[in-house]
Amino acid sequence: MAFLGKRVGIIGAGVCNDEIYELARETGRLVAEKGGLLYCGGLGGVMEAACKGAIEAGGITVGVLPGQKASDANPFVKIPIVTGMSHARNVVLVRSCQVLIAISGSHGTLSEIALALKMWKPVIGLRTWENLNEVRYVETPQEAVELAFGILENL
Repeated sequence: MAFLGKRVGIIGAGVCNDEIYELARETGRLVAEKGGLLYCGGLGGVMEAACKGAIEAGGITVGVLPGQKASDANPFVKIPIVTGMSHARNVVLVRSCQVLIAISGSHGTLSEIALALKMWKPVIGLRTWENLNEVRYVETPQEAVELAFGILENL
């Protein structure tokens, strides 16, 4: 039987400072506490932090990896998806999610936001690229996760 839980993507840069790491870890923890299945790009930075928080809360993490080895995943990814697609893996990641939370981020995050909006996927922004139409901006991990699960209830 297929897993039909809430699929929440947390997207952000592969390198981040301690403050952003903690925001992402808290966001991942809250997603897991609400029973969400956490998807990310599977590498370091925001992705690692979100996975760490989810695992600490007993959640399930999926990493959609750009390379050809599952061992490239951060240690908190429990289900690695090996694509060998480099940046094109962003399409697979976005398509797999029902809602995405963008935390900080660089150009890869911007591409994921654009893909999500093109695919009519809701995007919540937490200290990420500013002034993007259709992105719903919040100030805290709690607001991000509450909004994400509120959106999911209406899908």
